Amino acid sequence: MIEVQALTFQYPGRPPIFSQFNWSVAAGEAWAILGPSGYGKSTLLYLLAGLRAPTSGTVRIEAQTITRPRPRTGLILQDFGLLPWATCAENVSLGLRVHGFYGPDGKHAPLDARPGDVQVRTEHWLRRLGLWAVRGHYPAQLSGGQRQRAAIARTLALNPDLLLMDEPFASLDAPTRESLQNLTLELRAEQHLTTIVVTHSIEEAACLGRKILLCGPRIEVLNNPGAGDPAYREAPAYAAMIQTLRGRLALAAEAGA
Repeated sequence: MIEVQALTFQYPGRPPIFSQFNWSVAAGEAWAILGPSGYGKSTLLYLLAGLRAPTSGTVRIEAQTITRPRPRTGLILQDFGLLPWATCAENVSLGLRVHGFYGPDGKHAPLDARPGDVQVRTEHWLRRLGLWAVRGHYPAQLSGGQRQRAAIARTLALNPDLLLMDEPFASLDAPTRESLQNLTLELRAEQHLTTIVVTHSIEEAACLGRKILLCGPRIEVLNNPGAGDPAYREAPAYAAMIQTLRGRLALAAEAGA
């Protein structure tokens, strides 16, 4: 689904973050991107989203070279991105209403997008994510977990095939964070989504990523096949993966010092 070829990216006046980087992601895979600060985790996500352009090299998704945001790519950020003057339901329906305004033009909405019923689809996702009772509330009246659920509902209402998440649960308390991690796993399986989650949390990477891209002085990929299994958090393999990741991050920190 995703092919990153000979990617180089650098900010003006700074050393390259990526140099001749190659990476591939198959449809339906679940990836986590983990690493110390300053090694391009969020930058890579924005390159995939079409919000930044490579210095050289290419990013291709579904055989399309990415030069701008792609209609079937969903992006969820840490700060939720909700409109403070709109209700929960209005925020969830926002993307659907924007798509309806442009129509299936291939730039803002997929060419094969079905118009659907905005109200029906909005209600479906409000109910699916447990937001129906607070549909008339404004973001300031919602808990952090409810705001993030609204952001997820708004994105999934657009029927994406690729979901990019940048530190989506970092500001939430531990029980809410774990609940939303489990929800992400459920939704990925239900919607057959390809998911890529950027995180600073070792435990979150081990929970959400069946493959883990470890960014640092040396980029490597670790396989984590148990992720996604409801019982994986209690399995010895989960604890072993956390120890492996902790050791790799310590080595990356030493190499970058």
